[in-house]
Amino acid sequence: MRQALVGAGVVLPSLCVDPVTGASEEPFALVDLGRCNVRVAERLASVVRGERPAVGAHAVDTRDGRVGEVMGHVRGNVRLRPVGGGREWDCPKGSVADARPEELMRARLRRTNHESVRN
Repeated sequence: MRQALVGAGVVLPSLCVDPVTGASEEPFALVDLGRCNVRVAERLASVVRGERPAVGAHAVDTRDGRVGEVMGHVRGNVRLRPVGGGREWDCPKGSVADARPEELMRARLRRTNHESVRN
């Protein structure tokens, strides 16, 4: 399960087999999913619902090349927030692509440069 979740971009740090039921005569031990923060829970729910891209992933609005973090799926659109924060925008699902690592890095660098000029 841990590998499947990591493959979907979800990490549950306290995922483990319950030691009490694991040591019992029961045929199936319980899995303790543990605790996670709200962002991880949102991402897990998004993955379970089959939303693409999943909440928490980074995507590109192919209409203008902006990179954003997926905040949710609303009425057939994907809600994106600029890398590093800012005003969210809606993008049609057909105009969203997964962000490549170099696109994400460029967006972060652009944000850092913008902030350094302002300060």
